[in-house]
Amino acid sequence: MKTRITELLKIEHPIVCPGMTYVANSTLVAATSNAGGLGILAIGHLTPDETREEIRRVKSLTTKPFGIGCALMMPGAWDNLEIALQEQVPVINFSLGNGSEVCKRVHAYGGKVIATVVNAKHALGAEKAGVDALLVTGHEAAAHGGSVTSLVLVPAIRQITQLPIIAAGGFSSGSALVAALSLGADAVAMGTRWAATQESPVHDNTKQAIVAKDVFSTIYSANFDTLPCRVMDTPHARAVTKKRLSLGRALVRALKAARDNGKSLVSIVRMAFQQGLKDTLTLTFFGAAVGSIRRATIDGNLNNGVQLIGQAQGLVHDIPTVQALTDRIMEEARASCMSLARFAD
Repeated sequence: MKTRITELLKIEHPIVCPGMTYVANSTLVAATSNAGGLGILAIGHLTPDETREEIRRVKSLTTKPFGIGCALMMPGAWDNLEIALQEQVPVINFSLGNGSEVCKRVHAYGGKVIATVVNAKHALGAEKAGVDALLVTGHEAAAHGGSVTSLVLVPAIRQITQLPIIAAGGFSSGSALVAALSLGADAVAMGTRWAATQESPVHDNTKQAIVAKDVFSTIYSANFDTLPCRVMDTPHARAVTKKRLSLGRALVRALKAARDNGKSLVSIVRMAFQQGLKDTLTLTFFGAAVGSIRRATIDGNLNNGVQLIGQAQGLVHDIPTVQALTDRIMEEARASCMSLARFAD
């Protein structure tokens, strides 16, 4: 299936594994790219040395295009991004920041840039910065999706830009891929579906929970890390999102998480001066959430951890390999297209 995204990124299928923190590691990314999609490596929780190691491991596992995902306002983001630029990663996916300099440097070596956006203002800003495509994230998505559902957000963004669009939020099957294309998208990102694959590093306890949960079993709340965030509905998640974490406790947890992830106190202080008080407070709560995410995702501890997950978890019923899942989705997409053809007249 050829779309503007497959042609732009030189991939076989219009399917993307987004850069999910702790989930999109080198193994999952390479498996996705080898299956014909685009894997995006999450590097925000890594040190620069770890970032280089993971990028080079992806290169050792696949000769296909892949990308990295980076939230520009996070502590250490530009240090990690510098490594990705040195390694000339084919696709750079950024969010939460001005990507003008990123576009300039990536385009200099022939790479492509994708901006993750949740509204029209961000989409137009990214287009002005010079990005090659947009990853449009709807309300159904895990973590920080927009306030508008994909069914409305994707065509709304399509109306204001001609850039290729990757739709994210609520997509998990071949029929969903076809639906996204009909809305004006050129590909889909399927984070929740890809988290429940054999190559995913998500703990088996959590994978089984994803399979067991239905579409209603998520919580959307700003109390987890100060921004509206979608997580798996569990007793612990309910307790965590019942009220906002105090600044003092958030600061202690954020500093511990930063230390565990190799971020120095000096870099955090420097970031505070660069970002200003408002963004620094936001990042403090983000940092406090990191440890909880790791406990659920990597340790499989849903009694003391919170799993970022989309509403599509209720459509996940098995844990296949990435290759088998990709083949299934594309076969479903072809069947869906043939089924819809009868309405053409």
